[in-house]
Amino acid sequence: MYTDDWAAWHAEHERRRASPHGMLAITGMHWLNETPRRFDDVPGSWSVTTDGVTVTLGEGESLTVGDREIGGTHAFGKVDEEGVVAAFGDAIAEIARRGPGVVLRPRHPSSQRLIAYEGTPTFPPHERWLVPARFVPFDAPRAVTLSTVVDGLTDPDEALGTVAFALGGVRLNLIVFPGAAGAMTTLFTDATSGVTTHPASRRLPIPRPDADGTLTLDFNRATNLPCAYTEFATCSLAPPENRLPIAIEAGEQTPR
Repeated sequence: MYTDDWAAWHAEHERRRASPHGMLAITGMHWLNETPRRFDDVPGSWSVTTDGVTVTLGEGESLTVGDREIGGTHAFGKVDEEGVVAAFGDAIAEIARRGPGVVLRPRHPSSQRLIAYEGTPTFPPHERWLVPARFVPFDAPRAVTLSTVVDGLTDPDEALGTVAFALGGVRLNLIVFPGAAGAMTTLFTDATSGVTTHPASRRLPIPRPDADGTLTLDFNRATNLPCAYTEFATCSLAPPENRLPIAIEAGEQTPR
């Protein structure tokens, strides 16, 4: 039954969201620079130069990187958007590039935001939000620059094409981007944004199209971005073309 499958999917999505080292566990977002600095929620003194990220650990401090415990001064080198992870106690620290900068984000299972989390409300799932669509690829992927929730920070991405569909007699299009395992994804806002859903954007997975480009959009699987839950996020926002003029009363709503 569709609603049972949807409920199982959303329960798993919530489980990942509320994992001990998920976005709800982040306790700070520290932008690194050339000046070594200490932060309250992670061991060491941190800095970044053109050679990469360095941490200097004091007496009694250590981090674990992979299966190696480190102390003293450690050079992580240059990091990319995927970043690297260092563990300490039951917490971890993510070190990753965002735009031209590098951010350090500790994640603690004891985060009050994580402990207090009670789940995300949703619109009741309904099969009327299973919408036939067609993928129309661009002749070649197009470079796009997305705004983010951080002032002045942008995110370069690659648009693959559009999905065309109709709702309530209105013809609509969404620009889509590469997703996981050969599928696609998109970001959108609609007439519920800032009313019953988070004002930033929601994410929608786009399945692989059939040979003729046809596919089915499932708006019941529209999910919030991390920025709906924490101010320590750098989420990309929907491009202007993906601001739908109708209300998509499906998927996740504004978190409690």
